[in-house]
Amino acid sequence: MTFEFSDKNQEQVRKILAKYPAERKKSAVMPLLDLAQRQNNNWVSKDVIAEIAKLLEMPEIKVYEVASFYTMYNLKPVGKYLLQFCRTTPCMLRGIDQIIKDCEKKLGIEMDETTADGLFTLKEVECLGACVNAPVVQINDDFAEDLTSENFLKILEDLKAGKQFQIGSQTGRQCSAAQV
Repeated sequence: MTFEFSDKNQEQVRKILAKYPAERKKSAVMPLLDLAQRQNNNWVSKDVIAEIAKLLEMPEIKVYEVASFYTMYNLKPVGKYLLQFCRTTPCMLRGIDQIIKDCEKKLGIEMDETTADGLFTLKEVECLGACVNAPVVQINDDFAEDLTSENFLKILEDLKAGKQFQIGSQTGRQCSAAQV
């Protein structure tokens, strides 16, 4: 199967490329990877890499090097909900390890695996930059913060039922205000 940007995304490609001088169009590799990944069920296939390499007139290996370096690009299919668990010190101190254990048990999968129904993929990532509201899990493009095993398992149930989850603090905290 050959990847091609949709008609709608062709316009986005033009806008992205217009931001760079023609002799520097290779600099558009990251936004094009993001755009393509969003169109391609949240992953970067070999066909995506080939298309971007062709557009930017650069070797496929150079596009692959970028895609494989950054954790924001998925080089294999992922579930409808990509759960990215921060494992850095603030989240670890606030209980992310127990949340991960409970999540793996509930879903019957481990890190870097996807549930049989294709709903959930688990991934460990570096700091998500919301340390003050640790522990944090990024669900697709949104953060769930101030997590406990109980409120995170509720989020999983809601997602499985097709419901939205509350983005941000799960305790009602405003921004990074002190907890009382």
